[in-house]
Amino acid sequence: MAATDRGSAELAAKAKKQLASGTKDPLEKLRLTCLSRGASGIKGLGRQFRIIDDDGSKSLDRREFFKGCTDFGADLSKEEMEAIFTRIDKDGSGSLDFDEFLVALRPPMSNARRELITKAFQKLDKTRDGVITVEDLKGVYNCKHHPKFRNGEWTEEDVFKEFLRTFETPGDADGTVTKEEFFNYYSGVSASIDNDAYFDLMMRTAYKI
Repeated sequence: MAATDRGSAELAAKAKKQLASGTKDPLEKLRLTCLSRGASGIKGLGRQFRIIDDDGSKSLDRREFFKGCTDFGADLSKEEMEAIFTRIDKDGSGSLDFDEFLVALRPPMSNARRELITKAFQKLDKTRDGVITVEDLKGVYNCKHHPKFRNGEWTEEDVFKEFLRTFETPGDADGTVTKEEFFNYYSGVSASIDNDAYFDLMMRTAYKI
């Protein structure tokens, strides 16, 4: 269900090549910096911003945004960071909403791919409360083929928790996956798969949709 190591490595190599060839769009430059770290790169930047968000407001002012980009290792000038901030802060409030920013950062996806990701999330979210938990996965996600479950090393709940960690922000795991986290993850996976038919088959096979 998650991105393969090979797919993630191919995505990283492709993004690094595009970065090296140069882009004049600062947002695209930041997006490629994230993707150069594989399918979980955007998720990693989200984590960086959450660390900096001292007051827990789920928004960033200019200083926090600049610090987050710098700490993440994005090779952006102050002018480029200012251009990104101004572009996302459409109402001129002086702050960026986390989720709105990450949505803008995601690689472009077709409506068909977005619908598949939404269907997969809805299938896992049995309680329809907008988050996926261990309880939601019972009876939906079959762990019987997981090697650590088969050899007795892990329980069913251990497998479920590991599955959820795939989509959560490293170091900020709380045992639940929001729709935003699910989309942020699969936007990276989507960017690693050029063929629409393959992406469709992968999602339908993995989630039986």
